[in-house]
Amino acid sequence: MVSWQGPRAGHCICHVTISGDGCGKIALWRAVAAGFVRRAGAMGRRQRNRQRQQQQQQQRRERGGGGDGQGREQGWEGGYPEIVKENALFERYYRELRIVPEGEWEPFMAALREPLPATLRITGYKSHAKEILHCLKNKYFKELQDLVVDGQKIEVPQTLKWYPEELAWHTNLSRKILRKSPQLEKFHQFLVSETECGNISRQEAVSMIPPLLLNVNPHHKILDMCAAPGSKTAQLIEMLHADMNVPFPEGFVIANDVDNKRCYLLVHQAKRLNSPCIMVVNHDASSIPTLQIDNNGRKEVLFYDRILCDVPCSGDGTMRKNIDVWKKWTTQNSLQLHGLQLRIATRGVEQLAEGGRMVYSTCSLNPVENEAVIASLLEKSEGALELADVSSELPGLKWMPGITQWKVMLKDGQWFEAWKDVPSNRQTQIRPTMFPIKDEEKLKVMNLERCIRILPHHQNTGGFFVAVLIKKSPMPWNKRQSKLSQRTGEISVSAAAAEDGSVEIIKEPPDAEDEDTKETQHLLNAESEQSKKDGVCGPPPCKKMKLFGFKEDPFVFLSEDDPLFPPIEKFYALDPSFPKMNLLTRTQEGKKRQLYMVSKELRNVLLNNSERMKVINTGIKVWSRNSDGEQFGCAFRLAQEGIYTLYPFINARIINVCIEDVKVLLTQENPFLSKFSSETHKRVKDLAMGSIVLKYEPDPSKPDTLQCPIVLCGWHGKTSLRAFVPKNERLHYLRMMGVEVFKAKRKEENFESKTEEGDQDSTKHMEEEMDMEHNELAAKMEEKERGVWWHLKD
Repeated sequence: MVSWQGPRAGHCICHVTISGDGCGKIALWRAVAAGFVRRAGAMGRRQRNRQRQQQQQQQRRERGGGGDGQGREQGWEGGYPEIVKENALFERYYRELRIVPEGEWEPFMAALREPLPATLRITGYKSHAKEILHCLKNKYFKELQDLVVDGQKIEVPQTLKWYPEELAWHTNLSRKILRKSPQLEKFHQFLVSETECGNISRQEAVSMIPPLLLNVNPHHKILDMCAAPGSKTAQLIEMLHADMNVPFPEGFVIANDVDNKRCYLLVHQAKRLNSPCIMVVNHDASSIPTLQIDNNGRKEVLFYDRILCDVPCSGDGTMRKNIDVWKKWTTQNSLQLHGLQLRIATRGVEQLAEGGRMVYSTCSLNPVENEAVIASLLEKSEGALELADVSSELPGLKWMPGITQWKVMLKDGQWFEAWKDVPSNRQTQIRPTMFPIKDEEKLKVMNLERCIRILPHHQNTGGFFVAVLIKKSPMPWNKRQSKLSQRTGEISVSAAAAEDGSVEIIKEPPDAEDEDTKETQHLLNAESEQSKKDGVCGPPPCKKMKLFGFKEDPFVFLSEDDPLFPPIEKFYALDPSFPKMNLLTRTQEGKKRQLYMVSKELRNVLLNNSERMKVINTGIKVWSRNSDGEQFGCAFRLAQEGIYTLYPFINARIINVCIEDVKVLLTQENPFLSKFSSETHKRVKDLAMGSIVLKYEPDPSKPDTLQCPIVLCGWHGKTSLRAFVPKNERLHYLRMMGVEVFKAKRKEENFESKTEEGDQDSTKHMEEEMDMEHNELAAKMEEKERGVWWHLKD
């Protein structure tokens, strides 16, 4: 018998015990010794290989010319073996398909081999967007002029001409230079801080196109089918809040992703925008459930006015930032994804309202993933769908029209022009829907040239494909679907039974009675009635739906007679129009620590679909429990995340402050009342202690001062006044007021380190008050694991 106790916990001691007679012992000893030698030899080879790789990397760095940057490809060095940006199969495939205009092949390939420019987008719906734009153009961009880093001249960022209101910019700064260069530290700090606040989003240029083509209005009900990591979802939320004077738009965004972990990254992205109109759910997009809403006591199927269908793809349009694609690309990737893409798109148009618009997009150039999916969808819709002509909707954007003829190629280079040419042993890899339509009449009606293909060399971007579909009538397999766009129309619940699940062609007379559907509807009503009465929306039962990832806490709406609300209503003198029924918590037992708020429409969705969907997150935090507040008449203090939603309904405990008072609040941790202006001191003097609202109104007669309103959550103590504002948001407001926060940040850190030694109790209390909920923390941890924010994938 031989027992082996190998290396563990950092030890390299091996214990061998051998039992048996003499000859057996000798044989076993020889076998064990040979094993030791083999292991030692293997370990020695691995060590030698590592040393050889390190020497080669050191030699490459030395050949690179030290700090002058010559001989290296800027932004892609970092100690790893360089990936050769060549793929013969890729070039052969796309040359044959002729998606690149005549004479432009060399510029096309040259652009693919260059690093992708960094792009950023200023959040458009926030009232501070103009101030941020002014700050960028007149301060940070000016400091970049004539700047040389590692031998490379830094170009001043340029606006994307086709993006509205100069809210999107791109620069030739690589990610590494931006993070590591001391000359750019201030600019990088600005980008990181403003991104955390939700005022800036790092997003690839072509990724901004699909939300723009959706033409979203504040009343639209929107579904984002494959939403993570959330850059496009953020755009949709901004469009809903185009009018900042409306705290609760009629529309909402339901953002879905099949990956449970990526859902939390999506939550983190959406939370930066502080909207009560966003819900994150976790489902397979190809079978996302049909939802119901209540309309005056009658159940109706929820159809969406706008759907974003940004499907998983092979990603050969992302070669400039995901350089692994160069060595991994084959046509097999597209062939494997085509079926999934078609199923997701089909499920999307099923849930689209008549007159609604769906945008289908990929970051691939391959017609098998693009035109083939659209052509198949149009063909089986039998005229219910049409491609919209969006050629004039984004002036300044350069694009190529969709193609009508293409071939299919296997990874071994074998071509097929039609389904009839495919041998039987290949018909599991290649499907009929991958080929172009041969009927000239059908092809002409489809107008595939209305599709948009973005080529990298035209405007220094990634590759992309977009198609905009309009739904003119119900899909042929469900002729009973009614119009949702008309608010007076009625929708039969039988549509849910017809469209939920796999697609089947149903041909019945319009007036046919469906007894089974009626019975199903009766059972659904009885099943959800009790949970609606209790206002509890928990996760679906395991028997009905297999859950993946974390088990989420339930969503519990406050009842009309909940004793928690009257003290809050009285303390803040809330307006009678305040929608208290939209308040919810995430616990059914014990003390309620946080109060969240959703829009009326999302409340309707939550209450009527708790058995159908897995909700990851929804609502915006508006109040947090504060044990010190109970002695002043209210146990809940205001939360900064939801202050812009709550402020229109608050009629008491509002203090108007001047610009100098705001600077004091944001630069000092717990300033005494004597440090504020006499007007502020008078307003606070007769006010009871507790949570307050601090409001700054711009003075139009002083154009040099900050010209956008600021609303802060604060706390009035016995002798002091403080602001409960996250660190990055503090820095944002200070920048807008012209304070040099790069230095101010250093001072603040020094101040905090000194204060920490003498005031441990106060610091602990502050941390408890400003604590983050579990889901947000998980999302931030997820983001840190993936890398710095500038690495986030679009």
